[in-house]
Amino acid sequence: MKFFDEARIEVLAGDGGSGVASFRREKFIPKGGPDGGDGGRGGSIYALADRNLNTLIDFRYTRIFRAQRGENGRGSDCYGKGGEDMLLRMPVGTVISDKASGEIIADLAHDGARALIAKGGQGGLGNLHFKSSTNRAPRQFTPGEEGQRRELRLELKVLADVGLLGMPNAGKSTFIRSVSAARPKVADYPFTTLHPNLGVVRVDHNRSFVIADIPGLIEGAAEGAGLGHQFLRHLARTNLLLHIVDIAPFDPAVDPVHDAHAILDELRKYDAALYDKPRWLVVNKIDLISEDERAQRVKTFVKRYGKVDRHFTISAIDGEGCRDLTYAIMAHVEAQRALAETIPAATAEPDEKTDS
Repeated sequence: MKFFDEARIEVLAGDGGSGVASFRREKFIPKGGPDGGDGGRGGSIYALADRNLNTLIDFRYTRIFRAQRGENGRGSDCYGKGGEDMLLRMPVGTVISDKASGEIIADLAHDGARALIAKGGQGGLGNLHFKSSTNRAPRQFTPGEEGQRRELRLELKVLADVGLLGMPNAGKSTFIRSVSAARPKVADYPFTTLHPNLGVVRVDHNRSFVIADIPGLIEGAAEGAGLGHQFLRHLARTNLLLHIVDIAPFDPAVDPVHDAHAILDELRKYDAALYDKPRWLVVNKIDLISEDERAQRVKTFVKRYGKVDRHFTISAIDGEGCRDLTYAIMAHVEAQRALAETIPAATAEPDEKTDS
C-alpha cells in the first residue's frame, strides 16, 4: 500500500428538514387545529482515530463526504426523521485543520479519539409551535438550517518516541533494522527511504519505544532540494532526535561536519521548536575506520560539530555500540513519560471545542 500523509477533503453536513404548516382535518372535528411537525436534524460528520490505519490513502481520491439530510416534517404531528451521522476513520496522529483559516479543528493523538468536524443543521419548526390563544390557526413554519460545510486539510504526523535525522545514506535505515524488527529498504544509493518507517525497539520485558525513520535531508531542502521538508512533520511528536552522521563517506572530498551543520540549518529553517528538541549525535560507520584512528577521528569530529547534549559512536551494520545507545534512549523516554504523567490532561472533549 502506498503511503500518503497529506490529503484535502470537503465535508458537507446534512441540512435540517423543514417544518410544515398543516391542520388536522377529520370528519366531525371541524376545529382540529395546527398539527404540522418539525423537520429532522441533518447528519453530522465525525472523525475517529483508528490504530488499524496507517495512511490517508482512503482520502486521496474520494474527496467529498456528504452526510444525510433530515426529513421534512409532516402533518398529524409527525416529525421528520433525522439524518444519519457519518464517521470518517483516520490514522492515529492525524491533524485536521480548516483549509481557509488554518485553524486546527482536531488532533487525533490517540486511538479512539473522536471529533466533530461538520455539524448538521437543526430541523425547522412546524406550525404547531406557533399556536397561541390569539393565533388559533398559525400558518408560520421555519425552514431547516443548512449543515456546516468545510474544506479540510488532513496531515498525518506519525507517533514515535524517537526520530532519526541525517543525510541520505548516513545509515538511518540500517540502524533501525539493527535495533528493531522493521525492515526498511537499504541500498548503496541515496534516497532509498521514500516514506517514513516505524520500528518498535524492545530493550527488556515490557520496556520498549517507537523509533521513526524519515527520508534523508540535504542542503537546500528548504528550497525544495531532494525531498524537501515534506516529511519533517513526522518528527514533531517525538521526545528525542538522533542525528546520525556518516563519519567515513566514500567521497574523500565530502566533509561530514559540513553536512551535519547543513542538516541543522535546514531543521532550524523548518521549525525552531523542532530544532530545540533534545538532540543526540550518533557517529556511525566507525567500522570503516581502523581501530587505532577511531578515537581521534571521533574526538576531532565532535569538537568541530559543536555543542551537543550527548554523543554516541556506533556501527549500525554490525550492531557495535547500538545496545548501549538503545538503553540510553529507553532511560530518556521513560523519564519523559514519567514527566508527562505529572501534567494534568485537558478535560474538554473534542466535540465540545467544535460545537462552539
